[in-house]
Amino acid sequence: MQLHFLGAADTVTGSRHAVDLAGRRILLDCGLFQGFKTYRERNWAPLPLPADSIDAVVLSHAHLDHSGWLPVLMQQGFRGPVIASPATCALAEVLLLDSAHLQEEDARRANRGGWSRHRPAKPLYTVQQARKALQLLKPLAPGRTAKVGGVQVELKPAGHLLGASSVRLQAGGASLVFSGDLGRGDDLLMPPPQPQLEADVLLIESTYGNRLHPLQDVQARLGEIIRTVVRRGGSVLLPSFAVGRAQALLLVLQRLRQSGEVPEDLPIVLDSPMARTATTLYQRHGRLLRVPPREVANLTDGVTLIETPQESLALMRSRWPKVIISASGMATGGRVLGHLKNMLPNPRHHIVFPGFQVAGTRGAQLVAGAASVKMFGEYVAVKAEVTHLEGFSGHADADGLLAWLRQFHQPPERTFVVHGEPEAADALRMRIQDELDWRVTVPEQGARIDV
Repeated sequence: MQLHFLGAADTVTGSRHAVDLAGRRILLDCGLFQGFKTYRERNWAPLPLPADSIDAVVLSHAHLDHSGWLPVLMQQGFRGPVIASPATCALAEVLLLDSAHLQEEDARRANRGGWSRHRPAKPLYTVQQARKALQLLKPLAPGRTAKVGGVQVELKPAGHLLGASSVRLQAGGASLVFSGDLGRGDDLLMPPPQPQLEADVLLIESTYGNRLHPLQDVQARLGEIIRTVVRRGGSVLLPSFAVGRAQALLLVLQRLRQSGEVPEDLPIVLDSPMARTATTLYQRHGRLLRVPPREVANLTDGVTLIETPQESLALMRSRWPKVIISASGMATGGRVLGHLKNMLPNPRHHIVFPGFQVAGTRGAQLVAGAASVKMFGEYVAVKAEVTHLEGFSGHADADGLLAWLRQFHQPPERTFVVHGEPEAADALRMRIQDELDWRVTVPEQGARIDV
């Protein structure tokens, strides 16, 4: 077996791991690099191996840092199947089409504004190219297996996000497990990740490898913030991932209303067509959630759903106190940028980031206390309050990752720590080595390792 680490090896983004096994080459995840420009520029580089040499892609889940590079891989010659859970296939369609649309729009805006160094600015891929890539998706239900030549592929629910899975590859008596992104045991929406019990080789994510989730009641804290802001005549903006996080926020806001912790008539606005579509998918796949069916069905009751750009602009002009959920979650694009530009200079408002912020994103800059942030070619002063509610994260923390690992019946022969910032990855490596006494490595970007 040979591993080639093509992404998420020195950072928490751009998940791509090539596995050569039993004469087949399988790419685990095909994600976009996000965050710092030096990482984003990797999205434009050709894969270090021929795309047409890849027999199949297996997606752990639909987040763009795991699925968002598929259209580029197809442009470079890949034509094989893309295996994923049914819910991941459904969400990937929403996310990839939205990603392509945003890239097209960003290129048009840059060309109109003249702030791109490229003439003309071009999208990484188009909506048409995303649609072609989506035709390669092949649903695989958890508990069933697919074959890529002599390699057997199996998925197990991993929590974290609707449809998210850990991946098991097996051939000729050798096995590899890829954790994907693991969820937490007390997630608002998703059940705990199911265990993988044995593997010769293990790839484990480390997003929260050096951190524990705060012992904080996020519902109570969000309710406190909303009440304070409403009293001073301001509004609360929740930059949110449209898939997963937006639905968790809707659930918490509905519970705050029902408990009387926030005014029942307080306007709650969802300004993200993609989040609206994703909420429908969460309701359609409600059996995969840990939430009672009634609550799933009522996620958008009494919520104003914004569709058109004109409605979004009208919302920005409204001065009535309200709670706005808008994408994207790390303020890297989308309608939330317009709301940030409108609200950041006003100290009455409060911006709440509910979850992990990748280094180099506007969200990371804001939660770190930036005095200004650049958007639409200009710098915007930060006068509004900014809070980071990490308790909304859908990732297992360091203790959660160790708990999942302890369920293996015996140590894997080799364990590789991926998908984490360098400090997080090395902290998890040390805990695995010291507490479990496993042979463990943090691979470098581009490393090719025989096992």
